[in-house]
Amino acid sequence: MPKRLVIDNLKPAILQAYSRDHEAEVQRAYGECAEHYGFLIDPCLPATPRHKGKVEKGGVGYVQSSFMPLLPAGTTLPDANQRVRQWLLTKAGLRDHGTTHEAPLARFEKVERAQLLPLPATPYDPAVWKQVKLHRDGHVVFEKSFYSAPSRLVGQTLWLRAGLREVRLFAGDFTLVATHTRARAPGQRLTQLDHLPPEKVRGLTATRPTCQAQADTIGPATAQVVAELLASRPVDRLRTALRVLALADTYTPARLEAACARGLAFGEAGLPALRRILATGLDDCVLPRPAAPADEALIFARPPLELAEAILGGATWN
Repeated sequence: MPKRLVIDNLKPAILQAYSRDHEAEVQRAYGECAEHYGFLIDPCLPATPRHKGKVEKGGVGYVQSSFMPLLPAGTTLPDANQRVRQWLLTKAGLRDHGTTHEAPLARFEKVERAQLLPLPATPYDPAVWKQVKLHRDGHVVFEKSFYSAPSRLVGQTLWLRAGLREVRLFAGDFTLVATHTRARAPGQRLTQLDHLPPEKVRGLTATRPTCQAQADTIGPATAQVVAELLASRPVDRLRTALRVLALADTYTPARLEAACARGLAFGEAGLPALRRILATGLDDCVLPRPAAPADEALIFARPPLELAEAILGGATWN
């Protein structure tokens, strides 16, 4: 790898050329490439053609006139790479160069190879950088796929770095906030649960057994209310049961249990009723004693005969 690359101010590499007021601004992906291979970027000064290498005109022209006509129509990129390598090792590399009057391959082995840096041990992962907005659903969109980021950043613009194997998201100060494997197909949604608000996570992961198990840990009254909601037909009331359980986060599990007990006692244990009970503090009130059974209501504290004697002045019935 060359130690230094003298480049013109092509847009894929240089966002802003040198001027009297500021340094050159390197495109982020090109800068990562330079860091991976270890070469220095030396942009030419604007409007200074003498800074450019002679190779720009002569080398490009030679490739266009000598190699490009050899490519058959419809040649794929892998096939073209194999063909150009063979062309470099034969015709192009063994010709008499017009300036050095040496074979390019011979000059490379004699002078240039020793000046090059070794290639890195790992292959370069070419990346695409893009600014993306984190939408209300907690995901950004890149190439028709969806990647989650922390919900606290909803509405903000993030930097996205997409490599061949993973996608990374950075906040405005380039703080890494999310890492995903790259989607394999358009429309794929990659979500990390810790990026979502807790109430959203509960709704996504809840099942009927886990919902009932949570209610059982709060108390028997809550367990009965949730069991009746889960058993409801034909409407699925799993979401309603989750909202009932969520009241424990707002008011504490003990108060929810007391509210469910009161709602069951009065025959109204729906979600609106539970909310009213908790909002007005009725869960703290003592529940009324249950009414006596119908057959027990006819039992007198004293015998009926004693009452009749008191009314009739001591007379008795024959």
